Amino acid sequence: MTHINQAEILNHPLRVTRTRNISWAWLGVLPFFVFAIAFLILPASYLVVGSLQDTKENFTLANFADMFQPEILGAYWLSIQVSVVTAVGGGLLGFMLAYATILGGLPRWVRNALMTFSGVASNFSGVPLAFAFIATLGRTGFITALLKTAFGLNIYEYGFNLYSFLGLSLAYMYFQFPLMVLIIAPALDGIKREWREASENLGATSWQYWRYVALPILLPSLLGTMILLFGNALGAYATAFALTGGTFGLATILIGRQIRGEVLQNPGLGYAVAVGMVIIMALSVSIYSWLQRRSERWLR
Repeated sequence: MTHINQAEILNHPLRVTRTRNISWAWLGVLPFFVFAIAFLILPASYLVVGSLQDTKENFTLANFADMFQPEILGAYWLSIQVSVVTAVGGGLLGFMLAYATILGGLPRWVRNALMTFSGVASNFSGVPLAFAFIATLGRTGFITALLKTAFGLNIYEYGFNLYSFLGLSLAYMYFQFPLMVLIIAPALDGIKREWREASENLGATSWQYWRYVALPILLPSLLGTMILLFGNALGAYATAFALTGGTFGLATILIGRQIRGEVLQNPGLGYAVAVGMVIIMALSVSIYSWLQRRSERWLR
């Protein structure tokens, strides 16, 4: 048996050398990581650190214990109520609009117009949205005055109040249902025509097709998008503050009062309430991602 020297193998002319190439594709996602660290990780870390400090920057857990005060629990509950109502209402309205334009046989230009409006309206919030609703449905708003002049109907005498739970929910609905349209549209596009044809060939009615085929496939997308709408409404601050003047007891407004510097300010407590909001938002996004993965198995 011939013994081959290791040095001869390494110096053999046919030896294949492997060079490790550096991928420059990482430069494309570098801005994403920079923004994620600057606007997600660092602020969240700052909230956690601040929630564990008292007014003298000493370590304490009292801020999390104070979160069980009736005022703070009530603020959480009110925020959850507004978020659930607007998520369900905006989700149903957005789904019906998307279904009518995508699967309802309407002209193509209707879909283009709806998608354009949804892209703009889903980002229209804050002070401009609050001013638009005050100018439209306020006590001297355009629609209020029109109803009173043309039909003798004063909606405020019948219990409507723009600066209440109902009024705030209507304002939130303005940017909730367009977001639903934008997110649910790809799921509706994924519904294959062959599924309906196969159901009809087997003798199924339209109701049976939706009950046993289309709705179970769309249900994860519907629920996931409504959960996303829930998180979107839960974190809204500027619209509620501008519309109600900060008198409505949402959790986000409570956080602003504690941190901004009022008489009873407690920045640590505000940070603790904000950490609770972050946890709820993280759970919402996690459930949304899980439901989206389930729906993608059918919509590929």
